[in-house]
This record gives sequence, C-alpha cells and structure tokens, in this order.
Amino acid sequence: MTTTATTIKDSVHDYIELCPTAEALLDTAPMQRLRYVRQLSTVQLVYPSANHTRFEHSLGVYHLASRAVDQLELDDQLADRLRAAALVHDVGHGPFGHQTEAAIERHVGRHHDEIEWLLTDSEVGDVLEEQGLDPEAVAATVDGRGPLGELVSGSLDVDRMDYLVRDAHHTGVPYGTIDHSRLLYALRTVDGELALEAGNVATAESALIARTLMNATVYGHHVSRIAGAMLDRASERVLRDEVISPETFARLTDSELFSLLAEHEPTADLERRLRERTLYKRAIWAPRGDVTDEFVGLEYDRTRSLEREIAEVASVNPSAVVLDSPSEPSSPESRTKIVVDGDLQRLEERSSLVAGLDACARETWRLGVYAPEPVLADVQDAAATVLETDAIVAP
Repeated sequence: MTTTATTIKDSVHDYIELCPTAEALLDTAPMQRLRYVRQLSTVQLVYPSANHTRFEHSLGVYHLASRAVDQLELDDQLADRLRAAALVHDVGHGPFGHQTEAAIERHVGRHHDEIEWLLTDSEVGDVLEEQGLDPEAVAATVDGRGPLGELVSGSLDVDRMDYLVRDAHHTGVPYGTIDHSRLLYALRTVDGELALEAGNVATAESALIARTLMNATVYGHHVSRIAGAMLDRASERVLRDEVISPETFARLTDSELFSLLAEHEPTADLERRLRERTLYKRAIWAPRGDVTDEFVGLEYDRTRSLEREIAEVASVNPSAVVLDSPSEPSSPESRTKIVVDGDLQRLEERSSLVAGLDACARETWRLGVYAPEPVLADVQDAAATVLETDAIVAP
C-alpha cells in the first residue's frame, strides 16, 4: 500500500511535499510558534500586506533545500540533515525577528542561528533523534558549518532565495524576483564546496541586484528603521528592568511582546506608538559622505552615550532621542563561487556589476536620529552638533 505524502499549498512555491521528518518537526511547539512571528516585523507598517510569517518562510526554505539536494544527488543522510536544517533554521528567532535580535544577543550572548541549545533540549531534538538525525549536526548546519552548510547559511543560500521572492510577493514590489529555479539547477559541488556551474554569472548577479533593490525599498525603509529602533529600546528596557528573563523573552511571539511592553509603565508609551503608528520622526537622515567613520556602525553602549549627549544639548529627556547608525553595507552574494575553466572563482572576481552595486548600497546608507515631533527641531540642532554633520530635514 502506497502512503500519500502530506502536501501544503504555498503562496509562492505552490505545493510543498513534506517528508516524514518535516511533518513531525512541524508539529512541535517551537515550529508552531513561528506562525506568530512575522517575517518582516515592522516593514508591515509600510507595506500593509507584508503579514507573512517565519513559519511559511521556513516551509519555503525547506522546499528549496529539498530541490537542491535532489539536484546535487547527495547521499540520504546528508540530504535529510540539510532538509531538516532548512526547516528549523529560523526556530531560534525572537519576537519580531531581527528587530529584537540585538537586544537578545546583548543579554544571552547568542545569535539566532546558534540553536544547538534548543535542538538538544526540546521536542525538536527528540524528533530529530527519532528520525535518525543528530541534533548537534543539524544545529551546525543551520549555522553554516559542516558538509554543505552553506546551502542553508551561505553566500547564496536557500534562505535568501526564498525570502527575496516571498518578501517581494507579500509587499507587492517587483524588485525581489529572482530565478531560483535556475539557481538550483546550476548548483554543483566542487571539492566539497557549493558553486554555480560555468555560464551563470548573470544568474548570480540577479540575486545581488534583487537584494540591493529590496534593501533600498523594503528592508531599509526609514519607517521600518524608526519602528525597529524604538522596539529595540523598549526591548532593552524590559530586559534591563528584569521584567522578564532573557531566555523567556527570546521565546515570546510578536503579540506577547506587545502585551509585555504595554504592561510595563516605562515602555507603555513606546508600545502605544508602535501599535498606533505614531512613530518618532527623522531629525537627522544623513548620507554616508556626511558622516565621519567614528559614527558609523556604532556599538550599543556608544550609541546610548551619544543619545544622552544629544538629549543634554537639546534639553530633552534621553528617551526622546534614538540614534540609528547601521554598519557599512555588505553583499554576501558577491562571494558566491562560480566554476570558471574548472576552477572556483568568486562572483566579485568575474562581475563588473558587483562594484557598482556596492557603490549603490553605500549611496543608500543613512544615519538616522529620531525624536517625537514636538522636540524634533531641538533634537535636530543638537544631533547636528554632536555628530558633526549637517542637519538634514526629512521631506
């Protein structure tokens, strides 16, 4: 008697067929929790239809990994490990995903990709062992280590292939569309490394172009950045005030975090502002050329120190100043390996587009200082003085 595989209808990949391991993993509480963690967190304040979750994204990554391992004709044990790692790769995310990641890292010293603690001490680990998989090996794969770990976390991984297409689909923008079918078809292993076969420079370039455009129009949109910075400050406050343990905080859902912030008096106003979209405004929005190196990619303690200095100069409460200084932009896709005359070369060595796209990313970089509208002018003048940059009034 033939057993029919379970299939799930997906908005991006159509029907996704589940193997027995995937089906068992999906029924665990840590995986089901991802139904309540939005994939794009505060981007939804800009693109209202961006309500998709990390659960459906995880299914998409699993689907693409399944196609990849079939294309590469890997042995069953490695293929099963890669499929499982692809499915659980986001299980370590906290509420609102990347928007609370920095606060969680500051308090638990762990990145969301470091999930060995979760896989070895939860029902997820039990399922993996029941299916003949080593939880520690799966955790290493999620972190990009071990045989072909780069398929799950690397320069051109199935995670990126799914989220670019899925995020573009749900936001309604045309920029994230990539030919993931071609990328998967062109995958090869060369001396144990993943690479694209010869003649696929343009295929790899398409992914780099897509992410550059998505960064500029979706991921780095100023409204999402403002909301994300406010959420980070609120998260830090409840953790610093020991309202909740860092480990419990990291396992909250989006709605549970909002409830927690609303119930704590020092963060209640920030929660209300985020919920009602009455966000802080831009006092400074400075391009890279107007910002000295010392104010780029600031560490957290230095950021908070500068916020207090700006607030003192402006004669406002320190909570009314939020400084947001991203690190220098990077393009992991430029390190994608391509087979050229039998040897492996990086995309950046074969493509003249890479330098131009790097320049484009640098051009769209911005340092932001945000404040409530009533004190915006005072904060703008103070921030321009402290950060030694011209005050740029947001349009």
